[in-house]
Amino acid sequence: MKDSRGKRRKLAAAALIVLLSVLTGCEEEQRTAAVQSEPVHLIWYQIGAEQPDGDLVEAQVNAYTREKIGVTVEIRPINFNDYNSRMRSIINTGARWDLAFSSSWANDYLEIAQKGALLSLNDLLPDYGEGLLEEIDDRFWKAATINGEIYGVPSQKEIGSMPMWVFTKEYVDKYDIPYEDIHTLEDLEPWLALIAEKEPDVVPLYLTGDFSAPTYMDKIIDPVGIEYGDETLTVKNVFETERMQETLRTLHRYFQAGYINPDAAVARDDRTVKRFVTKGDGQPYAETIWSNALGYEVVASQIMETQITNASARGALTVISRDCENPQKAVEFLNLVNTDLYLRNLLNYGIEGVHYTKVPAEPQELERCEGKRYIYDCKAHLLDNSGYSVSYYVQGGLFSTWVPDTDPLDKWDTFVTYNRDSVEAPTFGFDFDAKAVQNQISNFRIILDEYGPALYTGSVDPDVYVPRLIEKLEENGIQDVIDEMQRQIDSWRESL
Repeated sequence: MKDSRGKRRKLAAAALIVLLSVLTGCEEEQRTAAVQSEPVHLIWYQIGAEQPDGDLVEAQVNAYTREKIGVTVEIRPINFNDYNSRMRSIINTGARWDLAFSSSWANDYLEIAQKGALLSLNDLLPDYGEGLLEEIDDRFWKAATINGEIYGVPSQKEIGSMPMWVFTKEYVDKYDIPYEDIHTLEDLEPWLALIAEKEPDVVPLYLTGDFSAPTYMDKIIDPVGIEYGDETLTVKNVFETERMQETLRTLHRYFQAGYINPDAAVARDDRTVKRFVTKGDGQPYAETIWSNALGYEVVASQIMETQITNASARGALTVISRDCENPQKAVEFLNLVNTDLYLRNLLNYGIEGVHYTKVPAEPQELERCEGKRYIYDCKAHLLDNSGYSVSYYVQGGLFSTWVPDTDPLDKWDTFVTYNRDSVEAPTFGFDFDAKAVQNQISNFRIILDEYGPALYTGSVDPDVYVPRLIEKLEENGIQDVIDEMQRQIDSWRESL
């Protein structure tokens, strides 16, 4: 009897252990499921002003992305003027960030990649970014590749550098000016003289302190680079080229003739100033953007053939921190941003009915565009003072955004054609490793800031000031930079 009771107690104890084990396992599974149900949270730094309705849009973005892929984002905008310094501080101090805007002109892509701050995406893109690889032009990926590694997702937009003369249409119409035939700086001269004579309260050629004269060179490290079309790949100081010296002399002649505003070297763009022509960095249908910004209609002509350089093809990328804890989800999120029409337009335009409205495409326009790739059955009409207006290229590619109602329905197909027809500069794909000459380069910007605005606006005589500039650059080791760049260029060319 006693043995029987002992056996029963042992069996009961064993059963209890099994039950507790099962319950513990269930609880563990529940805890694991609870953890897995929590979304991955990403911090995303973007260039641009903080939006009054930014939190409202972000909340709607997160409701969508959480359901779609289990990701939420915290968007942290930084003003244009502060972006470089703030991102440099964030990266250098090891502060947390997951995604960030990068480019050739802000939060320099090459620089931060060479510092080791970015995550290589080579192994992640095939599994988590398949849509990105299918959608984005191969030449954007070529530009995003540094020493065989891809460190950023390009925003697919215009790929080339397209400097343009921007004319106020009022004066073009009034004097029947053949603006489409005006390309070089010298082509402007008779029309600048006409405006100076006929319109005394109009600045014929309006320039500001950040104006850059037409430059027929890929300046790999300003002012050092290779001239467009130079198949010998000879590295030069741009101020020693005949083309630049003639350009600066022409600008000075225009300044002396009164065609250029007297304060050009120190001026900041004042949209109230009446002007006949100025220079802009263009793209297809850029006239619409400029006209909206200025409040009056402009037309434009291309200064030179569009050139694809690393700098132009790196106009906008989103990079991922090397310390990102969830890189797979970060790539999956960027894949969704660039391939999901609803999400991309939510980020770009805000909330439909609050920040923009959809305008149905006209049947005849749909018929005209039949067979083209990026054709949607609506356009976007931005509502005035809506509280949400972001730079369209910051979060992702353009071709999955609704076309603004001020532009033709096949705008993005025109961009595709423009990109296809753009010419690759001889240096496209070459990256300069500046470590060996960093000390020499460090002073170039100071020297260029001292001389550049006055020279580029024609305010001083280039025959006097260019030799002084060249001398200062030589004193600071520009020949060392030229020699090192030439060595690397020659090695790169042999490897092709």
